[in-house]
Amino acid sequence: MFNCLIWMFVLLCSSASDENSIRDADIFPSSPEIERGSTLKLFCILGKRYTPDRNASHIIWKLNHELIPQENYNIVNETVSGITIHNFTYSKAHVKCFTKYLGKEQLLVHTEVKSGFPPDTPGNISCIYYFDAELTCTWTSGRETNLTTNYTLYRKMMTEGRMPLPNTVFSCQSKTESCSFYYPDTPYSSSSCFQVKAENVLGEASSDCVPIPLEKIEKFEPPEILSVKKITGIKQLLTVTWKMPEKIIPSQDLICQVQYRNLYSNFSEFVTVPLNFAEKTGSCNLTGLWDSTEYSVAIRCISVVSVFWSEWSRGKTARTEEEAPSEKVDLWRVIESSHPAGSRSVHLMWKALNSFPPSGRILGYKIQYFPEHNAALKMTNITTDKKIILLLNEEAYIISVTAYNSAGNSPEAILRIPSTDEKTSQVVETVRTFTTNEEVVVEWIASEPEVTEYVVEWYEEVETDPFGRAWQYVSNSTHWKSNKKNFKPFICYNISVYPLYGNKVAAPYSIQTYVQEKKPSEGPVADTGIPGKNEVTIKWKEISKDKRNGFISNYTIFYKPEEGKELNETVNSDVLQYRLKSLQANTQYTVYIMASNEAGGTSGEPKTFKTLKFNKEDIIFIALPVGLSMLFLLGLWITCILKKHALKKACWPDIPNPAESIAVEWPLDASMKNSFLKGVTSEAKTIDFEDVSVLEHCLPEESQEGSLLMNCENHVSECTDINAKGMINGEKKILYNEENEVAKCFSPSMPYIITDQDTRSQMHSALIPVKEIQPIEVLEDDLCESQQTSVKNEDSYNEEVLKLEDFSEKAMFNPYLKNSVKTREFLISENLPEHSKNEPKSQSTVLPPFQQNVTGQSYVTLDMFGLAAAH
Repeated sequence: MFNCLIWMFVLLCSSASDENSIRDADIFPSSPEIERGSTLKLFCILGKRYTPDRNASHIIWKLNHELIPQENYNIVNETVSGITIHNFTYSKAHVKCFTKYLGKEQLLVHTEVKSGFPPDTPGNISCIYYFDAELTCTWTSGRETNLTTNYTLYRKMMTEGRMPLPNTVFSCQSKTESCSFYYPDTPYSSSSCFQVKAENVLGEASSDCVPIPLEKIEKFEPPEILSVKKITGIKQLLTVTWKMPEKIIPSQDLICQVQYRNLYSNFSEFVTVPLNFAEKTGSCNLTGLWDSTEYSVAIRCISVVSVFWSEWSRGKTARTEEEAPSEKVDLWRVIESSHPAGSRSVHLMWKALNSFPPSGRILGYKIQYFPEHNAALKMTNITTDKKIILLLNEEAYIISVTAYNSAGNSPEAILRIPSTDEKTSQVVETVRTFTTNEEVVVEWIASEPEVTEYVVEWYEEVETDPFGRAWQYVSNSTHWKSNKKNFKPFICYNISVYPLYGNKVAAPYSIQTYVQEKKPSEGPVADTGIPGKNEVTIKWKEISKDKRNGFISNYTIFYKPEEGKELNETVNSDVLQYRLKSLQANTQYTVYIMASNEAGGTSGEPKTFKTLKFNKEDIIFIALPVGLSMLFLLGLWITCILKKHALKKACWPDIPNPAESIAVEWPLDASMKNSFLKGVTSEAKTIDFEDVSVLEHCLPEESQEGSLLMNCENHVSECTDINAKGMINGEKKILYNEENEVAKCFSPSMPYIITDQDTRSQMHSALIPVKEIQPIEVLEDDLCESQQTSVKNEDSYNEEVLKLEDFSEKAMFNPYLKNSVKTREFLISENLPEHSKNEPKSQSTVLPPFQQNVTGQSYVTLDMFGLAAAH
């Protein structure tokens, strides 16, 4: 109540003071700290700037953005508004003062309010004393006050009767739960007490003065190790010496502790060494140590009356005396195939000595080898590596490897390398592998139980370096297991089991395995090749070993016709091609292949192909008849070429030319001397046989009278006169004369027609130059008319017939033979080429006698133009 009155008095005085002393707004008290759960009271004062428009009734309050109810407000006067908050439990909160005028809020001022507790009495005072250096004490403050609390540490020196000495109080201040005195405020006293006082805005509390003897709380610096060394000739021993720190309370005996451990172990051992106050150094011997083993040593010390050890000194290491290696190396080999020269490479490899504790630091390895039947040829190699390549011939060899250090050599590890032609027996019958959650297990069955030692070898299938292989010896067991961490997932491993007969190695049994599988990284690529009509052969290659990720169990071929249903075929893993049958002809297909293992399958890229419209058989059925037909036609054509003369003779026989006959002499010279013919032959440059028209006979077949031949000489002269008239008149058609003779008779070869009325007519085609004379046509009607006229004038031919009969009786040869005329004679101009003039004459043959009154006899006409050579 009294405090409230004081606050109200301060506020009234502030409101009545000079206006320059009042800010625009203010809040009292500023940043208050109150006890948790008590009542909070604050006042907000308006400055002159906000009056007279606004007054205390326009002030509103907020606590952490939340509006405080109006019933907590208290209007002191027109410029002061108060707020009261009961049971304030916030550890920290913000109270804000606003003005609300014309519906708008404006922040005037705000403050932070903290709530907490008064300090508790400090307790558990403890101290550590560093002689002539530092004295540090710590304590517990009790409940957290949540308010700013200050601590004061008092050190009071006392007499033996625990009475405080005057002017011997030392103090230090701190805001935490520890405080330190530093030299020279750290004089040694066997009797002292320590007290702590805590205070904040809500109150204060002090502890009792706790007596603490300094010698009991003494802690000095760690000792310094001077040396850790071995003694020559004494094995399994190290000597340690150290020096004590200088700042130690005098006349106090000490105890030192030596800690040592070998670097192969995390376990430490301890040795306790007592020292009197006069000794400044210490030493001890560490015995029972391992040979050639490095040890780490550290030391700490304590006063016999103190409770605090010094910190451990900085560690120091040393190695014990060495001893010759006691274990032989773990030796193995990989034999490559023989080279053409008869030599072979043997890859020797071994592991570091696994003896524990080790005998010493290995300086190197000695390899000795010699032919099995000739030990005098022993050779030696020295190396610091754990592998070597030996080039051996085809003989069997004995190889030994020893490790050596400064103290001596290890026992020999011996292996026998068989000769190239040596055959070893198969002792291991079967091997199987399986995996558990953490291990890979290999089991095998041996046919010879006396074999008690084996070597299990494993390496990645894609590993090409023989030194990349791992191995392990197994004794008295056919079961081996290894941690999965020694194998990579998704990698194929080759595992082999080798039986051992002493130093001989028998034939291995090998299998492949995956520790963990996943589906292949890629699928096979299909190769469709050349499709057929209803089938196609799909080929593919194996997936590369590093992308299989497991054992391929099968391949599945998926194929789908265009706008059709997808089909599939599954084959074993050893099949790399498959023939798809029953496909649709002339159809496009899409095909892809999926490779599968136990973990799943992966498909390759799809490929397209189109089946053929016809297959080979269809093409053969179509091409065979066509080919045979063509062969037949070709054979027929060749036959015609080879037999053309025989065919021509059979189908188109040549007609003999009477003019070429030597049986009789024909009166052709007179016709050749005809001036008109000479004019025609001399003027004609070419002879066009296409312009010659031949009249067919139209005589009645009923006439069975004897045929008569006209006198050739008279006929030729008459024809010549008639042709001359025809050419002068320029007529295109040639008529028969009154004596029923043919008006034209200038054909190279004219057939005579013997009629039943014993008349004959001769059809001639005049040889007229192509450029000067048009083709001559003999009308069939005109010929018929002339033939009929000839019957009427039968009597006029009697004389000629009689003459011809007499001729035929006298002649020995008949000129009307059925022989071919090889060449024909034409009237040829003197200007024609020589080859046209010199054509050979056809040979005349003997003709049978002409028979009278017989129709159908074959004969040929006389050429009316002689050869140009006659001129």
